[in-house]
Amino acid sequence: MAFLAPAAPFISAATSVMAASQASAVGRYNQSIQNRNAQIAEQEAEQQEKQKEFDIARFDQQFAQLQGQTRTNVLFSGAELSGSGLRILRQNAEQAEIEKDILDYNSKVKQSQKLEEANFARMQGTLAKRQAGLQALGYYGKAGTSLLGAFG
Repeated sequence: MAFLAPAAPFISAATSVMAASQASAVGRYNQSIQNRNAQIAEQEAEQQEKQKEFDIARFDQQFAQLQGQTRTNVLFSGAELSGSGLRILRQNAEQAEIEKDILDYNSKVKQSQKLEEANFARMQGTLAKRQAGLQALGYYGKAGTSLLGAFG
């Protein structure tokens, strides 16, 4: 075993270099995971916009039915489409616009949250890669120290 003593610093240095390489690979892998999470969050934000458009279209359809029923009820009661009947239709229309504004606002809030999620995931990925780089530097430093010990 004494014959291995001179090789020990070189073995230690090689092990440290391999550890540094692994640390860098882990950092890149973790960054790729976070980048994928960011892409998913961005896709969810886009999907939220499509969902909003669908919800508003469905709401418009339901509102048109409500207005038609209201108009029919007013006319069926024998009243003319003026006065109270017209006020009801106008109030329904005003409420519908408010409801659509709420749908739009809620959708934008959800989209913003998803985009912020994407930004945060990318920052986490960058941080993971940098931490791994610092860890790799530490291993390279160990390798250098081992080699200096062999020649010093």
